[in-house]
Amino acid sequence: MGDERIQGQIWRDGKKVDGFSLESVSDHIGESDTVVWADLQCPSHETLSSLANELGLNKFAIEDTISAAERVKTVTYSDHTFIMVYGIEMKPPAAQDVRRPDSDPHDDSDDPPPPRSGATVNNGQNQRAKSFTLHRISIFIKDNALITVRMHPGDGIKTVVERCEDTHAAAFGIGGLLYVVLDVVVDGHFDAVQVLDDQIEELEDYLFDESVPNVSLQRRTYDLRKDLVVLRRVVLPMREVVGTIQRHRYQDRGEHAAELDPNYSDLYDHVLRAAEWTESLRDMLSSVFETNLSLMDARLNTVMKKLTAWAAIIAVPTLITGYYGQNVLFPGYSTSWGVWVSAILIVGSVIVLYINFRKRDWL
Repeated sequence: MGDERIQGQIWRDGKKVDGFSLESVSDHIGESDTVVWADLQCPSHETLSSLANELGLNKFAIEDTISAAERVKTVTYSDHTFIMVYGIEMKPPAAQDVRRPDSDPHDDSDDPPPPRSGATVNNGQNQRAKSFTLHRISIFIKDNALITVRMHPGDGIKTVVERCEDTHAAAFGIGGLLYVVLDVVVDGHFDAVQVLDDQIEELEDYLFDESVPNVSLQRRTYDLRKDLVVLRRVVLPMREVVGTIQRHRYQDRGEHAAELDPNYSDLYDHVLRAAEWTESLRDMLSSVFETNLSLMDARLNTVMKKLTAWAAIIAVPTLITGYYGQNVLFPGYSTSWGVWVSAILIVGSVIVLYINFRKRDWL
């Protein structure tokens, strides 16, 4: 299809080997000195089916790869392991500015176009996230081969290959390659959590900024709450994914298992930190929401006090003039001093009430 792109890399004894092709993956399976990585971007259903038949991949795992909105998980089969994770790409900050009065909260123009392959994915989570875009990554691990399937365009393989070269991860076998892939994903989670943390702190500053429209503040708070829900669904299950991988590593100790133990322990620690940070963001956002409601109530009370004060000030002269308007002769009626007395009484009562309300901070 138009967007289908197949890349890969072969390492032998920790060194890169040229000449990768998808058809050659099965030829290298079982070679102890070789590590194979195949990356399929927006593959067609025919390509996935052909690969599954060649490598003996479980049909249910293939269905999960192309179905919509699958959850983060790890599934172990008899001869291979299937992992589903999500990478995160942040959107430009300008699309999230709460000060933009002309911004449309329902404008999804920044979202990337959906993939146009035979295995099109309708990821519902992307439609709900305003701050970032999710990229689902399906991972198949079979002996010394690792296959990643991505249903969105991107150049994620470049980052992984560069990190493999920097850390010499391929020299540690398939476990080293898997560690690098997951480490890149978790680093993206950390970046997303950091950005959301910064945005929530901005909201806290905007709470007391009278120049920020309250409607915009409420809209941004609501959008961040939805983004945080999506982020939690991606970040929190990573604890189970990495924990499951660690348990299987301890049950099936390979040649380089002991050397990779510190790496996976560090990866698990990063996953826990990202999960705990995400949970703390929920508390922070709830605090912002509740504080905004409290400030709105306080502003409403201030308005009500002012209205009450002015109503009382207006009511006093109305009472005086209304009382004598019932054909009751006021003192000094038909004399010049009577008019002055009534005027002084009205003005004086208004001044007394105004001073009293000012002292009480009602005006």
